[in-house]
Amino acid sequence: MTRSARSARPARPASPAAGFRGVLALGGAALPLYAFLARLPAALCPIGTLLLINERDGIGDAGAVAAALWLGQALGGPVIGRLADRRGHRPVLLLACAANAAVLLALVAAVLGGLPLPVRMTLAVAAGLTVPQVGPLARARWARLAGGQGKEHKPDKADEAAEAAEAAEAEGKEGEDKKEDKDKKLLDSALSFDTTLDEVGFMVGPALAGILAVTVHPASALLLAAALILVFGTLFAVHPTAPGPTRAAPGARAGVRLWSPGLVLLFAMAVLQGAAWSGANTGVNALAESLHEPGAAGLVWAAMAVTSSIAGFVTVARPGSADLAVRLRWTIAVQAVLTLPLLAVTGLVGAALAVAGIGLAVAPHLIALFGLVERTGPAERMGEAMTVAGSGLILGQAVAAAAAGPLAAAYGYRAAFVVACAAAAASAVLAAAAVSAVSALSALSALSAVSPPSAATRTATPPAPSPVPRDASPDRPRSRR
Repeated sequence: MTRSARSARPARPASPAAGFRGVLALGGAALPLYAFLARLPAALCPIGTLLLINERDGIGDAGAVAAALWLGQALGGPVIGRLADRRGHRPVLLLACAANAAVLLALVAAVLGGLPLPVRMTLAVAAGLTVPQVGPLARARWARLAGGQGKEHKPDKADEAAEAAEAAEAEGKEGEDKKEDKDKKLLDSALSFDTTLDEVGFMVGPALAGILAVTVHPASALLLAAALILVFGTLFAVHPTAPGPTRAAPGARAGVRLWSPGLVLLFAMAVLQGAAWSGANTGVNALAESLHEPGAAGLVWAAMAVTSSIAGFVTVARPGSADLAVRLRWTIAVQAVLTLPLLAVTGLVGAALAVAGIGLAVAPHLIALFGLVERTGPAERMGEAMTVAGSGLILGQAVAAAAAGPLAAAYGYRAAFVVACAAAAASAVLAAAAVSAVSALSALSALSAVSPPSAATRTATPPAPSPVPRDASPDRPRSRR
């Protein structure tokens, strides 16, 4: 190709560099700020509910209402994600934020008004069902911004341009490979950054709820959560980066299967991760209660969030070159080993050191997990896939809390720590046996993107015929995932 022909080829926009600067260049500084403050209620509500109801009605009622909140969130998460994919993030988030704020206010009024337990549990389920799922949808949004949605179908004009520039693209394939590798690193950095924001939120949320309950009022954490979700959830919803409805022909999206063997494995790992957290958290609370220092449990648990946040930011800054599947396998194995010292804990200082050690593996584990969810889930249903993984974490916490609480009451705090160790060990075994299958299935999904278009993905206007005879045309470069 001549130099003039090469220069006539439309220049492709360069991807931002990976790391913090590259991530902030994607959506600006406002997007992570709105996303962080809009997801903070997810950390405020469970502990806020426990503190409010325990203060007035005891731990029995408090546990029942908190479990109802978790149940609603686990069930409602995938529904919110599915609607966001179908209708676009903006209308679904606006409605969910308004509904969630209203239900939280109603829950506070019901508790302060002394309404019966079934009424409070019903409102708690409604509060969980309407949680806007800012965290999973933010990850889906970052994946889209970072180019992780390359497997989406292009608009007609882009298809025609790709056909016209086919020969030029073939010559520049080496440059495209480099750009794809750069996009992949940027995507990993974006998902790592967002997952780390989750960890920071779950460090700040419980501590803030405890401080507000002591210094202001036990209901203040839930009231703050309602205000944050109404204000910053709305700002997150209307941010210019909010994606619209998935582009697809009528009925096409219904034919896109969400659940694949890879996503099932990742969901199971998320459930076990949530169970490990919940068992450890229950044990810390039982230990603090046995030492007559129940208020110290939140500070002890915050040690995990501190080290996990540090590990997450380090992962963003220095992502490394290991494949996500390999990173997931190793981080789960390390976490399983770091969970074992819980069994030797006898005091709050030892518990803080133990959970701080576990935190070193938590954020890298979740970064790898959600990165694989992005690669395994279908682009047309990415929001739903992310909320499925998030619901797995919540479901694991709820199930383990239901088991670890009675065990701790009957046999002491170490029984809850056994639940945490068992869940972490089971997750490590599952990862060692099956995570390679997730990687293989992800590669298979990428190959399926180059198969002949089905009726669901075929454009309305057929592409213009190539001016080069079919038997003499160069190989068409594969579409990027």
